[in-house]
Amino acid sequence: MSEQSQVEAAAAAKRRIVGKVVSNKADKTITVLVERSERHPVYGKMLRRSTKLRAHDENNECNEGDLVAIVQSRPLSATKHFRLVEILQRASALQQAQAGG
Repeated sequence: MSEQSQVEAAAAAKRRIVGKVVSNKADKTITVLVERSERHPVYGKMLRRSTKLRAHDENNECNEGDLVAIVQSRPLSATKHFRLVEILQRASALQQAQAGG
């Protein structure tokens, strides 16, 4: 296995999560809200659960409301264990899409 394919395999094994930026007040740090649905173990009702994750934003390019993809990384601080991969949709584009349809 070549070195390039090893790097690609390691990157593919990391957890990639999509969420919405709820805070970008800290320098080079964003807070991402990740929502998921799970079924109640006894009653079977679908429940919406959410988690706030801190992610590293090296260039301070995210704004509140952006839809972003983050990937798990080594611990960068006491609470920061993810880094920004890409901005999937800007907040202004999200608002226009929701207003239009």
